[in-house]
Order: sequence, then structure tokens, then C-alpha cells
Amino acid sequence: MASFRRTLSPAYHDRQYLNGAFSVSSPAHKLANANAKYSSPLPALVAALRRLAGGRHGRKGQWRRAAFRCVLCFFVGFLLGMFPFGHVAEDVRSHEISFEMKSPPHAEAQRLRGGRGRVLRNRGVEEGLVIDPVSLSAERERQSERFDFAPRKPLIVVTPTYGRAFQAYFLNRLAQVLRLVPPPVVWVVVEMNAASMETAEVLRKTGVMYRHLVCKKNSTDVKDRGVHQRNTALEHIERHRLDGIVYFADDDNVYSLELFDALRDISRFGTWPVAMLAPSKNKAILEGPVCNASQVIGWHTNEKSRRLRRFHVDMSGFAFNSTILWDPKRWRRPSSNPIRQLDTVKEGFQETTFIEQLVEDESQMEGSPAGCSKILNWHLHLNAHNIAYPKGWVLQKNLDAVIPVK
Repeated sequence: MASFRRTLSPAYHDRQYLNGAFSVSSPAHKLANANAKYSSPLPALVAALRRLAGGRHGRKGQWRRAAFRCVLCFFVGFLLGMFPFGHVAEDVRSHEISFEMKSPPHAEAQRLRGGRGRVLRNRGVEEGLVIDPVSLSAERERQSERFDFAPRKPLIVVTPTYGRAFQAYFLNRLAQVLRLVPPPVVWVVVEMNAASMETAEVLRKTGVMYRHLVCKKNSTDVKDRGVHQRNTALEHIERHRLDGIVYFADDDNVYSLELFDALRDISRFGTWPVAMLAPSKNKAILEGPVCNASQVIGWHTNEKSRRLRRFHVDMSGFAFNSTILWDPKRWRRPSSNPIRQLDTVKEGFQETTFIEQLVEDESQMEGSPAGCSKILNWHLHLNAHNIAYPKGWVLQKNLDAVIPVK
């Protein structure tokens, strides 16, 4: 109780500093000193701490001393970090530090197969691992399959088209097949005289990379519009030196996805049989090569009038390398004249006269796919002449309801 009264007593503030200590002249302090053995030791401890910390410098001296100690400790710690002690250096010297780059697993496997050792050291681990040569070779094959790949040949699909009742249906059907073909694929669509808005809208919505071309040939002088439209595409390929496999895909034919996958295996010129369905004649005609493996040894044909042709191939039954058009030296062509389809020949002879400009004989042909043993596209003669269709494929007026909705 005495120490409590001393703290609250106003006489506690009447003190004088003598030689770094303080004295109290208050009677209350004298009474507290006389009865110190019966009072709490806390006041004496507080006084001792004040003498050690404060001295005669007061609070200002305490802050200076504390700041000096902090700076001194920071400097000593910095020196200790820059100059490690002897046992730390010994620990560093006791470990082997190597900056040698580790070889990948397949290189280590080749080192093992060469007879240099049977133990791999991976990532600095000292324990030995016995390597199974069979599993190691399998791992190497998996890695080569993962990283070693050949770029796909671009496919250049040429499609002549014109405005008719089934045009939108044909273009959308072919576009859905081309969307499933792995890229790169360029769809070259050619129209006569002018590019129609209906065709352009269909092409924009397909999601296939395309080029919309226009044949400027006067339609009154044209005997076969498809011939001139394909020639426009050939001129475009030759002018821009497009490198890929050219395939003439008419919009009214039916194609399988496997056919487009097989086109990328063609080196120079590839051909295959096509099933031609003629509803008017009520029969099916198979036209194309007869193959022994990939070698062309004969031709399928049922038309007696077409036996005079050199090559019995449908327009959608062959494909060729586009570099033949603009790089004649590579293929040792005897002439550097432009390769084009002819409009002056009889109907049915456009294919053979065009192929004769690409190859000399069957030895330069490749029977594909699968040695001409599969039918992968069909030529359908589905014509709808004199059938009106709405402009822009949009009905301007509502149709009258024949059966009202109940």
C-alpha cells in the first residue's frame, strides 16, 4: 500500500537528480523507505530499470542508444552474411557442385546401350537405378511420336457453282464435310460474271477458309461454264504459287471424309474410281482406274462412245500437285505452256485432255486410296431446271395456310 500511495502522491514529482540518481525529499517517500521490507518489490525494480535505461540523458538519450544499437546489430549481421565462417565453407567444399547439363532420358539411354554404364544419375541423386532396355526404348519411341511430326499438305479444293434451286443445299453439304477435314484447307469457289450475295453469305457461315473468285468470261461464248470456272481457279493458283494438292470438287457430288484424308498422300498425280449414278438411265456406272496395289494397270468404263479417250476418269476422280502448274522444271515437263482445260473438245473429253497435260502415262499415276479398292465419292446427276427459288433464300411474303393450326 505504501508504494501505491507513493505513486499517487504529488510529492513524488519534487525530486532532484544527483550524480545520475534521483532523491526524494517527501515524507511519504521516507515512510516508504522505512517500511520497504513490508511493501511490494515492484517500485525498487522500476527504479533500477530507470537508472539503467534513462540515466541522466532522459528519453532522448534512450532513443539515441536504441537507434545506435539497431544500426550496430544490422552492420554486424551484414558482415556475418558476407563473410561466412569456416565450418560453412567446409560444408560447401564437402559437397560436389557440378554445373554440367544433364542429358535427356533418351540420350542417357543411348549412352547405356553403348556400354558406358548401367546406372543413371538423374538430378543429382546418388542412388543407382537399373534401367530396362525394353522400357527405355518404348519411352524413347513415345517421345519421338510426341514431338516429331510432319506438317500436313494443304488441300486446294476447287468448286465451280452457279445460282439454281439446289445451290445453297449443295454448298452447305460440301462445306460440312470440309469443316471436318484437318487444316490447312483452302476452298476456292468460282462463279460466273459476278459474285452473288447468296453465295458469299453461305461461304462466310461455313467456317472454312475460302477464296471467292469470279470468271469474267462472256457467258454467251461459253460452251461449258465449268471449264472456264476451273481455269479461273488454275490461273489464281499459278499466279499466287499456291503449294498443295488441287482437287476439283463439284458442289452436286457426294464426298466422304476419308477421301480428303487420302489426298494428302499424293505425290504427283493420284486417281481413284468414282460411282456415277444416273437416275434417268436407271443404272450405276463405275469409272476410274484398275489398280494393282498403287499401280494403275487399266480402266473401268461402260460407255462405248468414250473408249476413244486416253484416260477414263471423272472430273472428281483425280487430284494433283499444284506445283506442276507453276514449276515445270521440278517435274521435267517438256513444255512450260499453261495447263488449262479445253472448251473446244467434245463433252466428256475435258478430263482426259487435261490429264494428258499433267502426266505422260500410267507410270506417273498413283492409285489411291487403298489401291483403288474403295468408292469414296459419288457423282449424282441431280438437276432441277426451271425451278424458281426465292431471291436471297428469303421468303418476302407469308404463304397462305392450307391447313389452319387448331
